Amino acid sequence: MSSALNIAILAFDGVQVLDVTGPAAVFAGANKAAGKVFYRVHILSAEGGEVQSNSAVTLVTRALRNLPPRAVDTLLIAGGEDAGLRSLAGNRSVRNWVLQTSARSRRFGSICTGTFVLGHFGLIDGKRVATHWAACTELAKCYPNTHVDSKALYVVDGRVWTSAGVTTGIDMCLEMVTLDLGNAIANTIAKNLVLYARRPGYQSQFSPVLTAQTHADAPFAELIHWMREHLAESLDIPRLAARVAMSDRSFHRKFTRGIGETPAHFVETLRLDQVRNFLSSGLSLKEIAAKTGYTTAAQLSMAFERRFGMAPSLFREMHSGGGVRHLESGN
Repeated sequence: MSSALNIAILAFDGVQVLDVTGPAAVFAGANKAAGKVFYRVHILSAEGGEVQSNSAVTLVTRALRNLPPRAVDTLLIAGGEDAGLRSLAGNRSVRNWVLQTSARSRRFGSICTGTFVLGHFGLIDGKRVATHWAACTELAKCYPNTHVDSKALYVVDGRVWTSAGVTTGIDMCLEMVTLDLGNAIANTIAKNLVLYARRPGYQSQFSPVLTAQTHADAPFAELIHWMREHLAESLDIPRLAARVAMSDRSFHRKFTRGIGETPAHFVETLRLDQVRNFLSSGLSLKEIAAKTGYTTAAQLSMAFERRFGMAPSLFREMHSGGGVRHLESGN
């Protein structure tokens, strides 16, 4: 990489500020971690100048005409308020610039509801994409030739990168850095940004823990947190029922009604969710089994394949750095 790569982030009045600043921080962090300027980040808007975000923050932008389409390596369109998105999509000069840039860039995409602009410009036909969970139904309705993945944090389909928005833009851009500069740099950025964990794109916008706790009544919300902290231990109904001072029968009935899964199925959901996270690490299957409550690696493999339709080894290969590179190589 002999010269810096230009990252263009397109903003507008009403833009979600984290859709801009999150990715910008990742690429700036890559420069710091690498000790060299690999990326130059350009915050652009239709006419340049000040752009009022949807919060109290005002962004200073450059006019997109000042950055030639041929100079852009990566183009990202941020999400935000509907009025701003409509104005951006309806601007002829923006359309022409985005179409020219997307045709020449190494990769392009969106963060959050910026996907609607890509759709309006005909750039996601036949593609699998992500957007904010609250906008998935509308996106699918507006662009029926597009497959909207309502669960993924981010999706890579050929040169098109789309994320669910807000903090997931950080996850997606960390994956871009991983592909460009390797895991070590991406992990350093994540550590410096004090991220709890780097999240892979397949991960749901809502974790099983968050989804269950959102719908759970007391005392189940606290129990779910405790369960996740004790996955390596026995989590049978007598033990769980005792923690919330219920009889076995009453616990099973109330938990299933409140959470939407039987206790046994939910325990497996928590365990397999953690298994997927561990598979992106260097732990062996035997070590992962021990940490997630499975007696043997074979038992873990059977449960994983039953739930996800593939062996843990294949999942690990698909979602390792090399696997992503391979999948991304096709357009």
